Amino acid sequence: MNVYKDINSLPLFNKAVITTGSFDGVHLGHAQIISQLINEAKRINGTPVLITFYPHPKQIVQIKDKPLFVLNTPEEKYELLQKMGIENIVVVPFDKEFSEMSAKIYIYDFLVKKFNPSLIVVGYDHRFGNNREGDFNLLKNEGINNNYEVIEIPEHILKDITISSTKIRTALFSGETDTAAAYLGYNYFFSGIVMEGNKLGRTIGYPTANLNIANENKLIPGNGVYAVDIFINKKFYKGMMNIGNRPTVNGKERTIEVNIFNFNEDIYGEEIKIILKKFLRNEIKFQELEMLTAQLKIDESQSKIFNV
Repeated sequence: MNVYKDINSLPLFNKAVITTGSFDGVHLGHAQIISQLINEAKRINGTPVLITFYPHPKQIVQIKDKPLFVLNTPEEKYELLQKMGIENIVVVPFDKEFSEMSAKIYIYDFLVKKFNPSLIVVGYDHRFGNNREGDFNLLKNEGINNNYEVIEIPEHILKDITISSTKIRTALFSGETDTAAAYLGYNYFFSGIVMEGNKLGRTIGYPTANLNIANENKLIPGNGVYAVDIFINKKFYKGMMNIGNRPTVNGKERTIEVNIFNFNEDIYGEEIKIILKKFLRNEIKFQELEMLTAQLKIDESQSKIFNV
């Protein structure tokens, strides 16, 4: 897979077939566009090229007091796109100046000048340029003089594409793991570095790996207890995870703690990958640690059911 991050040093793609978008989550709606992109490239014996943006455009243009948490880090997005068959990804730096580019300048100075496309694939509601002034008709009309064709994927195929990422974020914040997975086409995941905690878990028989998430924009699911799968150094384990403030011990900060079943190794400083399987319950404040331990035994049993 080729990931190009310098748009001023792109190769000359043979009969470039392009599509553009944030592709956050690389969900089932995106899969429709990607499939069309690859099929159209095969039809004309061209090269499929997916153009995405970093940071996410909404992190630049939306109100600052409403932060957007992304479903994928850039590396996660590239991995998912590769699995869908994309071999050429162009990452465009997105800033305020780029967002204010007029629709026609976007076509001439960006799409045509940088990619010289033979064909452009867009969704039925695709808009571009300053104030979203550009649309399918403008793109198609300008293609007559610039030697490119435009394929629009109809509404009945992409009816959820504009809201799927929002629905996924809402589901994850609410602990609706099944809903999120249904839209994504895979179980949501994130990675973190194991750091030292207060080691309380090991005193009650449930040692945990405490995670630090490096990317502050990565969406972390809502508070609660989850059944999870874990990858450590490419090895697979099962376990359960608590996200929250640890009310039983009067915790002040939000933490992510993972109990890994049948595991007893030193992994401080290691990066581990967490895959959500099932939301089990909300956080509960117990009056005694013995009550917490009893509940953890129940959580463990339930986790093993959903971790099959």
